[in-house]
Amino acid sequence: MALNKVEERIPARMPLEVYERIAAAAQAVGATLNQFLVQSALDKANDILERERVITLSTKAAETFFGLIENPPSPNDCLKEAMHQREVLLCRR
Repeated sequence: MALNKVEERIPARMPLEVYERIAAAAQAVGATLNQFLVQSALDKANDILERERVITLSTKAAETFFGLIENPPSPNDCLKEAMHQREVLLCRR
């Protein structure tokens, strides 16, 4: 019977100075080195993913965007051609 892994290991090598600094920071906040590393990595990962997934618009840009969503312009010739090409390529029978 196969067992499902619920935890993974991440080995990390680092210079002694880096290790000592990280260990001191972990001790300063009352965490184990493992807890500190996992929480720090998770915080950084969440920051990066949010920055990559969230689009921030100014009020004016948001109004323009939602205005175009609510009242889209009529298709121009380029869009009509693109829609035709999509139909030809993807909707073959």
